Amino acid sequence: MFRPGSGRAGTTSVKLSDFLIETFTWWNGQTMGTRFHTWRHGEFVGADEFGNRYYRAKGGKIDPTLGFQRRWVIFNGYAEATAIPPGWHAWMHQRSDVPPSEETYVPREWQKPHRPNPTGTAAAYRPPGSTVGFGHRPTVTGDYKAWTPE
Repeated sequence: MFRPGSGRAGTTSVKLSDFLIETFTWWNGQTMGTRFHTWRHGEFVGADEFGNRYYRAKGGKIDPTLGFQRRWVIFNGYAEATAIPPGWHAWMHQRSDVPPSEETYVPREWQKPHRPNPTGTAAAYRPPGSTVGFGHRPTVTGDYKAWTPE
């Protein structure tokens, strides 16, 4: 989250807003604690097409409490679980021992690229006639008969 500043060559400028965001918000990527834990105990495994970075315990160590390897993701932007592609999802949930960065998988021609779930955003699907949809409700056709009380 820290960005190189426009200062002298070789120096890094830390904006107060970036520092506060990384200190207090967990949904915007990583916090200071996550950064430190990842630096101390993590090993970079790979990144996906969305810029999410995947880590595991150094040396592939098995956690004695859990009985399996610890794996985690640092999201590029907001923490949204649907932004994890299927291959990385399988690896994160211990369904695959080999991360997608080490595989030579080629998707079939009928497979669509992964998209995060847009529900709750402006990109969400809104069918014609929806109250939150765009435009106007289509006119009623002849197969509809309005109810009138007797």
